[in-house]
Amino acid sequence: MNERTRHIVITGAGGGLGAATARLFAARAWHVIAADLTPPQPHAGISPAQVDVTDATSVRDLARRVDELAPDGIQAIVNFAGVMNVGVLVGIDEADLRRVLDINVIGTYRVNKALFESVRHGRGRIVNLSSETGWQSALMLNGPYAMSKHAIEAYSDALRRELMFLGVPVIKIQPGPFRTDMIDGIPAAFARAEQTAGELRWLVRRVGALAANENDHAREPSALAEVIWTAVTTKRPRPAYSIGTDRRRALLHYLPARVADAALRVSLRPGRSS
Repeated sequence: MNERTRHIVITGAGGGLGAATARLFAARAWHVIAADLTPPQPHAGISPAQVDVTDATSVRDLARRVDELAPDGIQAIVNFAGVMNVGVLVGIDEADLRRVLDINVIGTYRVNKALFESVRHGRGRIVNLSSETGWQSALMLNGPYAMSKHAIEAYSDALRRELMFLGVPVIKIQPGPFRTDMIDGIPAAFARAEQTAGELRWLVRRVGALAANENDHAREPSALAEVIWTAVTTKRPRPAYSIGTDRRRALLHYLPARVADAALRVSLRPGRSS
């Protein structure tokens, strides 16, 4: 590494959106510290780092690894590490709900806290992955994931308004659907959700059938990687970047709540054909 090398830490870089972003930055001469439970293989411009964002000791080990690889600090953290879960909120196991919140929310907090001094030393910035679900009103069965992304929105806003006094930008990314393993796993997720849905099994089946078509309007991961590139490299980043927003979900969000609820009740009622 020469003294001009720019360093970025990307969690969740073992696959999907994180991997696509890691490849883009490496191709553009950045040094990527690619962190995940199962990190990618070493490659030109990519240094793997194993991390479990739910384990404080593992995150501290990541911080030490970062200090070794980038002793002069890093220019960005991008928090991709996250999971999806669906389910009826009065039925879902508490352990499953805790896992979503621990990875998506507390995991992001742990990484940012552990790497903050490296970011500040490198005059860098923090990028947190929210979702269109983070700013929209939550839909049925998406409660666990929506709770986590609403929390990321609040966390990111508060963090931004604290760290602006220290010159560290904090940026939210709010993607819609993208073609990843997370999208591919939707049918299995709804099948699991049926097991704890009780009298609402029919609702899980109906919403699951609609969600199975998510890939039809999902975008390619490379498009999101370009947005991350802009957020990390532009001189004056915006507080939030949205990409690929689902117009139908956005419409429901902007409708009065009673109108949106009535539309959902009619369109999803038992016996109605898809």
